[in-house]
Amino acid sequence: MIVGVPKEIKADEYRVAMLPVGVEELTGAGHSVLIEAGAGLGSGIADAQYESAGASIVRAPAEIWSKAELIVKVKEPLPTEWPHIRPGQVLFTYFHFAADEALTRAVLASDATAIAYETLRDARGGLPLLTPMSEVAGRMSIQEGAKFLERPQEGRGILLSGVPGVAPADVAVLGGGVVGSNAAKVAAGMGANVTILDVNLDRLRYLDDISPPNVTTLYSDRHTIREAIERADLVIGAVLIIGARAPRLVRRDDLRRMKPGAVIVDVAIDQGGCVETSRPTTHHSPTYVIDGIVHYCVTNMPGAVGRTSTYALCNVTLPYVLQFAEHGWRSVASRDPGVAEGVNIDQGRVTNRAVARTFDLPYEEWTDRPPAATSAPIVTG
Repeated sequence: MIVGVPKEIKADEYRVAMLPVGVEELTGAGHSVLIEAGAGLGSGIADAQYESAGASIVRAPAEIWSKAELIVKVKEPLPTEWPHIRPGQVLFTYFHFAADEALTRAVLASDATAIAYETLRDARGGLPLLTPMSEVAGRMSIQEGAKFLERPQEGRGILLSGVPGVAPADVAVLGGGVVGSNAAKVAAGMGANVTILDVNLDRLRYLDDISPPNVTTLYSDRHTIREAIERADLVIGAVLIIGARAPRLVRRDDLRRMKPGAVIVDVAIDQGGCVETSRPTTHHSPTYVIDGIVHYCVTNMPGAVGRTSTYALCNVTLPYVLQFAEHGWRSVASRDPGVAEGVNIDQGRVTNRAVARTFDLPYEEWTDRPPAATSAPIVTG
């Protein structure tokens, strides 16, 4: 199989989808790997390291898209890449379709197959390809939130830890999953007063057991959310509904209840955001202010720490890439229901129920049979 790794072109994205060890494993098994020139530089990996491992370095990204049977990326294809996607080609990356109707319809129209990192499950029902980036984003959310609480960044002028004689900051974390628990861990370690809100009582019991005394757990409802954000200097949006758009937990009117200069870091922005006033931002221009509240809504937070993120991501994606190359993705998905759940779009069919529901598109449960050749074309809008 020919495996292609284009350079990421999303703003301020420094990750790359494959390490030299991945190239060595694939070429050793008889496959070909095409790496776009400079793809690994943001993660500290030179072209020569890929070449030594057996990759072919390609200067024109169009050549990779035209030759590769399996495209392995980090972030979703951007509009300039959509025309290069071929019928029958397999794309393996983060898609977050429910947050982007144009992307969804473009991939449908391409007749390619989209296997999404964020919905693929393991044998325990976990999200093995989402977890490491959620860990990074959760920890970064406090690092970034602490920075933007500084007055020159339009924040309240609060030191997260406080000092002797001055109270520490209050941090509200909306969601107790991987992002939320990692955010709480770092914030608590810095000395802040942390409140985690979630609707899963079993998860709250677990977090209560393992957390230090400066972490409080609360059942999440409209009243507790409003009360928590009123107290908070920093709010972390850490909500996830797999494959679907994030619920809007904080409304525009709620901002008036918050302290002027408080900061919201909406990590859920990849799935549309859990704050009504959230909109995607970039590392180059990460924040904006609405009603006196600083919003940080960068859609690729882990991209800023490319080296850490690349190694963490490739550690978990490589085994699947090897299986797809060796056995074909359909064979792998037919044997592994968790991989089948990663198949969001298959040659003109939406095979993820949450994505179909979000955009009112026909849903078809994925099976290992090829799609009918006479399927109706999808018109992009």
